[in-house]
Amino acid sequence: MNADLKSTITSLAGIAAAVLLGVGLAAAGSQHGVRVGGVPAFAIAVVLAFVVQWLAFVPAYVLQTERFYDLMGSLTFITVTGMLVAVTPGVDARGLLAAALVVIWAVRLGSFLFARVSRAGADDRFAEIKVSLPRFLLVWTMQGLWVSSTAAAAWIAISSINRVALDAFALVGLLIWAVGFGIEVAADRQKSRFRADPGNRGRFIASGLWSRSRHPNYFGEIVLWLGMALLALPTFTGWQWVGLISPVFVTVLLTRISGIPLLEVRADAKWGGQSDYEDYKRRTPVLIPRLGR
Repeated sequence: MNADLKSTITSLAGIAAAVLLGVGLAAAGSQHGVRVGGVPAFAIAVVLAFVVQWLAFVPAYVLQTERFYDLMGSLTFITVTGMLVAVTPGVDARGLLAAALVVIWAVRLGSFLFARVSRAGADDRFAEIKVSLPRFLLVWTMQGLWVSSTAAAAWIAISSINRVALDAFALVGLLIWAVGFGIEVAADRQKSRFRADPGNRGRFIASGLWSRSRHPNYFGEIVLWLGMALLALPTFTGWQWVGLISPVFVTVLLTRISGIPLLEVRADAKWGGQSDYEDYKRRTPVLIPRLGR
Protein backbone atom coordinates (compact mmCIF):
# COMPACT_ATOMS: atom_id res chain seq x y z
CA MET A 1 0.00 0.00 0.00
CA ASN A 2 1.55 3.31 -1.08
CA ALA A 3 1.76 6.28 1.25
CA ASP A 4 -0.93 8.36 -0.53
CA LEU A 5 -3.50 5.55 -0.41
CA LYS A 6 -2.72 4.89 3.24
CA SER A 7 -3.13 8.59 4.06
CA THR A 8 -6.46 8.70 2.21
CA ILE A 9 -7.81 5.66 4.05
CA THR A 10 -6.67 7.04 7.38
CA SER A 11 -8.30 10.40 6.68
CA LEU A 12 -11.59 8.82 5.59
CA ALA A 13 -11.60 6.65 8.70
CA GLY A 14 -11.00 9.74 10.82
CA ILE A 15 -13.89 11.56 9.12
CA ALA A 16 -16.21 8.61 9.71
CA ALA A 17 -15.16 8.38 13.38
CA ALA A 18 -15.72 12.11 13.92
CA VAL A 19 -19.18 11.94 12.35
CA LEU A 20 -20.13 8.89 14.44
CA LEU A 21 -19.00 10.67 17.61
CA GLY A 22 -21.05 13.67 16.57
CA VAL A 23 -24.12 11.48 16.03
CA GLY A 24 -23.68 9.94 19.48
CA LEU A 25 -23.28 13.37 21.06
CA ALA A 26 -26.37 14.68 19.27
CA ALA A 27 -28.48 11.72 20.42
CA ALA A 28 -27.34 11.86 24.05
CA GLY A 29 -27.50 15.63 24.47
CA SER A 30 -30.99 15.77 22.95
CA GLN A 31 -32.59 13.72 25.72
CA HIS A 32 -34.92 15.94 27.79
CA GLY A 33 -34.30 18.79 25.37
CA VAL A 34 -36.72 21.01 23.48
CA ARG A 35 -37.79 20.08 19.96
CA VAL A 36 -38.28 22.19 16.85
CA GLY A 37 -40.77 20.68 14.45
CA GLY A 38 -40.31 17.36 16.20
CA VAL A 39 -36.51 17.46 15.87
CA PRO A 40 -34.35 17.98 18.98
CA ALA A 41 -32.87 21.47 19.00
CA PHE A 42 -29.58 20.17 20.40
CA ALA A 43 -29.25 17.69 17.53
CA ILE A 44 -29.90 20.48 15.02
CA ALA A 45 -27.07 22.47 16.62
CA VAL A 46 -24.62 19.58 16.32
CA VAL A 47 -25.58 18.92 12.69
CA LEU A 48 -25.15 22.60 11.83
CA ALA A 49 -21.71 22.64 13.48
CA PHE A 50 -20.56 19.99 11.00
CA VAL A 51 -22.44 21.27 7.95
CA VAL A 52 -21.01 24.78 8.29
CA GLN A 53 -17.49 23.35 8.27
CA TRP A 54 -18.14 21.22 5.20
CA LEU A 55 -19.58 24.19 3.33
CA ALA A 56 -16.57 26.32 4.27
CA PHE A 57 -14.22 23.53 3.23
CA VAL A 58 -15.23 23.81 -0.44
CA PRO A 59 -13.89 27.33 -1.12
CA ALA A 60 -10.98 26.72 1.27
CA TYR A 61 -9.84 23.71 -0.77
CA VAL A 62 -10.47 25.37 -4.13
CA LEU A 63 -8.49 28.45 -3.09
CA GLN A 64 -5.95 26.36 -1.16
CA THR A 65 -6.21 28.59 1.88
CA GLU A 66 -6.53 28.06 5.61
CA ARG A 67 -6.78 31.75 6.45
CA PHE A 68 -10.43 31.59 7.54
CA TYR A 69 -10.29 28.18 9.23
CA ASP A 70 -10.08 29.50 12.79
CA LEU A 71 -12.49 32.32 12.00
CA MET A 72 -15.11 29.85 10.74
CA GLY A 73 -14.77 27.84 13.93
CA SER A 74 -15.51 30.89 16.06
CA LEU A 75 -18.34 32.04 13.79
CA THR A 76 -19.89 28.59 14.11
CA PHE A 77 -19.89 28.86 17.90
CA ILE A 78 -21.57 32.26 17.64
CA THR A 79 -24.17 31.51 14.96
CA VAL A 80 -25.20 28.07 16.19
CA THR A 81 -25.46 29.26 19.80
CA GLY A 82 -27.54 32.23 18.66
CA MET A 83 -29.76 29.92 16.60
CA LEU A 84 -30.27 27.65 19.59
CA VAL A 85 -31.35 30.58 21.77
CA ALA A 86 -33.72 31.78 19.05
CA VAL A 87 -35.49 28.44 18.56
CA THR A 88 -35.66 27.43 22.23
CA PRO A 89 -38.86 28.71 23.84
CA GLY A 90 -38.56 30.18 27.29
CA VAL A 91 -34.78 30.22 27.57
CA ASP A 92 -34.01 30.97 31.20
CA ALA A 93 -31.29 33.10 32.82
CA ARG A 94 -28.86 30.18 33.03
CA GLY A 95 -29.24 29.42 29.34
CA LEU A 96 -28.82 33.06 28.37
CA LEU A 97 -25.75 33.37 30.59
CA ALA A 98 -24.20 30.26 29.03
CA ALA A 99 -24.91 31.62 25.54
CA ALA A 100 -23.41 35.01 26.38
CA LEU A 101 -20.22 33.44 27.70
CA VAL A 102 -19.83 31.29 24.58
CA VAL A 103 -20.25 34.33 22.33
CA ILE A 104 -17.83 36.49 24.35
CA TRP A 105 -15.19 33.75 24.25
CA ALA A 106 -15.70 33.02 20.54
CA VAL A 107 -15.55 36.68 19.48
CA ARG A 108 -12.34 37.24 21.42
CA LEU A 109 -10.59 34.04 20.30
CA GLY A 110 -11.76 34.23 16.70
CA SER A 111 -10.63 37.83 16.22
CA PHE A 112 -7.30 37.09 17.89
CA LEU A 113 -6.56 34.00 15.75
CA PHE A 114 -7.71 35.66 12.52
CA ALA A 115 -5.52 38.69 13.19
CA ARG A 116 -2.57 36.41 13.92
CA VAL A 117 -2.86 34.38 10.73
CA SER A 118 -3.46 37.57 8.72
CA ARG A 119 -0.20 39.03 10.02
CA ALA A 120 1.69 35.81 9.33
CA GLY A 121 0.11 35.33 5.90
CA ALA A 122 -0.29 31.59 6.43
CA ASP A 123 -0.58 28.90 9.07
CA ASP A 124 2.24 26.40 8.65
CA ARG A 125 0.14 23.68 10.32
CA PHE A 126 -1.72 23.38 7.01
CA ALA A 127 1.19 23.56 4.58
CA GLU A 128 1.07 19.86 3.68
CA ILE A 129 -2.52 19.14 4.72
CA LYS A 130 -4.38 21.60 2.48
CA VAL A 131 -3.10 20.08 -0.78
CA SER A 132 -4.76 16.75 0.07
CA LEU A 133 -8.55 16.72 -0.24
CA PRO A 134 -9.19 13.93 2.32
CA ARG A 135 -6.70 15.29 4.86
CA PHE A 136 -7.99 18.86 4.54
CA LEU A 137 -11.59 17.64 4.77
CA LEU A 138 -10.64 15.73 7.90
CA VAL A 139 -9.41 18.83 9.73
CA TRP A 140 -12.59 20.71 8.80
CA THR A 141 -14.68 17.76 10.00
CA MET A 142 -12.70 17.64 13.23
CA GLN A 143 -13.48 21.32 13.70
CA GLY A 144 -17.18 20.43 13.57
CA LEU A 145 -16.58 17.85 16.32
CA TRP A 146 -14.52 20.39 18.29
CA VAL A 147 -17.27 23.01 18.15
CA SER A 148 -20.10 20.66 19.12
CA SER A 149 -18.16 18.83 21.84
CA THR A 150 -16.74 22.00 23.37
CA ALA A 151 -20.09 23.81 23.36
CA ALA A 152 -22.09 20.75 24.48
CA ALA A 153 -22.51 21.83 28.11
CA ALA A 154 -23.63 25.33 27.14
CA TRP A 155 -25.98 24.05 24.42
CA ILE A 156 -27.59 21.62 26.87
CA ALA A 157 -28.06 24.43 29.40
CA ILE A 158 -29.81 26.44 26.68
CA SER A 159 -32.02 23.70 25.20
CA SER A 160 -32.81 21.48 28.19
CA ILE A 161 -36.41 21.36 29.39
CA ASN A 162 -34.99 21.08 32.91
CA ARG A 163 -35.01 24.73 34.00
CA VAL A 164 -33.08 25.58 37.15
CA ALA A 165 -32.87 29.09 38.58
CA LEU A 166 -29.45 30.68 38.95
CA ASP A 167 -27.75 29.19 42.00
CA ALA A 168 -24.36 28.53 43.55
CA PHE A 169 -23.36 26.35 40.59
CA ALA A 170 -24.03 29.26 38.27
CA LEU A 171 -22.09 31.73 40.42
CA VAL A 172 -19.06 29.51 41.00
CA GLY A 173 -19.10 28.37 37.38
CA LEU A 174 -19.15 31.97 36.20
CA LEU A 175 -16.26 32.90 38.50
CA ILE A 176 -14.17 29.95 37.29
CA TRP A 177 -14.99 30.82 33.69
CA ALA A 178 -13.93 34.43 34.30
CA VAL A 179 -10.62 33.36 35.83
CA GLY A 180 -9.87 31.05 32.90
CA PHE A 181 -10.90 33.67 30.36
CA GLY A 182 -8.73 36.28 32.05
CA ILE A 183 -5.70 33.99 32.08
CA GLU A 184 -6.15 33.11 28.40
CA VAL A 185 -6.55 36.72 27.29
CA ALA A 186 -3.60 37.93 29.38
CA ALA A 187 -1.34 35.14 28.12
CA ASP A 188 -2.22 35.80 24.48
CA ARG A 189 -1.63 39.53 24.87
CA GLN A 190 1.71 39.01 26.59
CA LYS A 191 2.89 36.72 23.81
CA SER A 192 1.66 39.09 21.10
CA ARG A 193 3.54 42.02 22.67
CA PHE A 194 6.65 39.86 23.01
CA ARG A 195 6.58 38.85 19.35
CA ALA A 196 5.90 42.42 18.21
CA ASP A 197 9.22 43.56 19.72
CA PRO A 198 11.92 43.23 17.03
CA GLY A 199 14.47 42.63 19.79
CA ASN A 200 12.77 39.35 20.62
CA ARG A 201 13.01 37.91 17.12
CA GLY A 202 14.06 34.27 17.34
CA ARG A 203 13.65 34.16 21.13
CA PHE A 204 11.16 32.28 23.29
CA ILE A 205 8.91 34.00 25.80
CA ALA A 206 9.66 33.31 29.47
CA SER A 207 8.09 36.35 31.13
CA GLY A 208 4.73 37.15 32.69
CA LEU A 209 2.38 34.19 32.84
CA TRP A 210 4.79 32.36 30.55
CA SER A 211 7.29 32.26 33.41
CA ARG A 212 4.75 30.25 35.40
CA SER A 213 3.58 27.87 32.68
CA ARG A 214 4.86 26.98 29.24
CA HIS A 215 1.28 27.09 27.94
CA PRO A 216 -0.76 29.41 30.20
CA ASN A 217 -3.23 30.23 27.42
CA TYR A 218 -4.19 26.56 27.19
CA PHE A 219 -4.51 26.37 30.98
CA GLY A 220 -6.93 29.28 30.85
CA GLU A 221 -8.88 27.60 28.05
CA ILE A 222 -9.33 24.41 30.06
CA VAL A 223 -10.32 26.31 33.20
CA LEU A 224 -13.00 28.38 31.47
CA TRP A 225 -14.69 25.31 29.99
CA LEU A 226 -14.60 23.67 33.41
CA GLY A 227 -16.46 26.73 34.66
CA MET A 228 -18.99 26.42 31.84
CA ALA A 229 -19.61 22.75 32.66
CA LEU A 230 -20.18 23.62 36.32
CA LEU A 231 -22.59 26.40 35.36
CA ALA A 232 -24.59 24.01 33.17
CA LEU A 233 -24.43 21.04 35.56
CA PRO A 234 -27.85 21.47 37.29
CA THR A 235 -29.64 21.17 33.94
CA PHE A 236 -28.18 17.76 33.10
CA THR A 237 -30.63 14.85 33.19
CA GLY A 238 -30.13 11.30 31.97
CA TRP A 239 -27.92 11.13 28.89
CA GLN A 240 -27.47 14.89 29.00
CA TRP A 241 -24.58 14.23 31.38
CA VAL A 242 -22.67 13.86 28.14
CA GLY A 243 -22.28 17.63 28.52
CA LEU A 244 -19.32 16.90 30.77
CA ILE A 245 -17.45 16.08 27.57
CA SER A 246 -16.86 19.83 27.12
CA PRO A 247 -13.89 20.27 29.50
CA VAL A 248 -12.72 16.68 28.94
CA PHE A 249 -12.58 17.10 25.16
CA VAL A 250 -10.79 20.45 25.42
CA THR A 251 -8.25 19.01 27.88
CA VAL A 252 -7.50 15.94 25.75
CA LEU A 253 -7.30 17.99 22.57
CA LEU A 254 -4.87 20.53 24.02
CA THR A 255 -2.69 18.16 26.04
CA ARG A 256 -2.63 15.06 23.87
CA ILE A 257 -3.47 15.90 20.25
CA SER A 258 -3.14 19.29 18.55
CA GLY A 259 -2.03 21.73 21.21
CA ILE A 260 0.85 21.18 23.58
CA PRO A 261 2.48 18.17 21.85
CA LEU A 262 2.88 20.02 18.54
CA LEU A 263 4.15 23.23 20.14
CA GLU A 264 6.61 21.38 22.37
CA VAL A 265 8.09 19.62 19.33
CA ARG A 266 8.44 22.94 17.48
CA ALA A 267 10.01 24.62 20.50
CA ASP A 268 12.50 21.78 20.98
CA ALA A 269 13.42 21.97 17.31
CA LYS A 270 14.09 25.71 17.60
CA TRP A 271 15.74 26.05 20.98
CA GLY A 272 16.52 22.54 22.17
CA GLY A 273 20.04 22.29 23.54
CA GLN A 274 20.27 25.98 24.43
CA SER A 275 21.09 26.30 28.11
CA ASP A 276 18.53 29.06 28.80
CA TYR A 277 15.75 27.11 27.10
CA GLU A 278 16.62 23.84 28.81
CA ASP A 279 16.67 25.68 32.15
CA TYR A 280 13.28 27.23 31.33
CA LYS A 281 11.86 23.78 30.63
CA ARG A 282 13.23 22.36 33.88
CA ARG A 283 11.77 25.07 36.10
CA THR A 284 8.51 25.81 34.27
CA PRO A 285 5.55 23.38 34.31
CA VAL A 286 4.07 22.40 30.97
CA LEU A 287 0.49 23.42 31.81
CA ILE A 288 -0.56 24.11 35.41
CA PRO A 289 1.12 27.35 36.48
CA ARG A 290 3.76 27.32 39.20
CA LEU A 291 2.57 29.48 42.09
CA GLY A 292 5.70 29.85 44.18
CA ARG A 293 9.21 30.77 43.18
